[in-house]
Amino acid sequence: MRDRPILCLPGARRTAARTLAALLLGLMLPLAAMAIDESVAFEDPALQARYETLTNELRCLVCQNQTIADSNAELAQDLRRETRDMLASGASDSEIKAFMTERYGDFVLYKPPLKATTLLLWLAPALLLLGGVLVTVRVILGRASQGVDELAVEEAEAARGERT
Repeated sequence: MRDRPILCLPGARRTAARTLAALLLGLMLPLAAMAIDESVAFEDPALQARYETLTNELRCLVCQNQTIADSNAELAQDLRRETRDMLASGASDSEIKAFMTERYGDFVLYKPPLKATTLLLWLAPALLLLGGVLVTVRVILGRASQGVDELAVEEAEAARGERT
């Protein structure tokens, strides 16, 4: 028998292709299990729109940088279920938000209300930016005045050298 690569043997290509397909399918199955709320929560489009809006306005307290709509954490699933149940029972958006903030605090809202306890959350970005600008200006002015002082010293030394 002539030397042939293993994949060129009769039926070997078909077997390799089937094995590769099975392997890829096996790797994709967990992705389907990670799907988040793929089903429609409500038949009524208005209720579905409210549900989607609310779940995009509430923060997952486990992930902290994701909404409950985007998170697959257990708490996010519970909050989505609670939101769905409250909407189905006729609660308004403000009632649902009030319930969530009473239970979890203002942090559960992606856009917390402006009040004394959340003032730092709202002002912190502007204060940090202002602080950065002030430090930058001070460094630049300090370097500029240092350069002027060194230049004045050099000019004074040069002037003394010309007099002698």
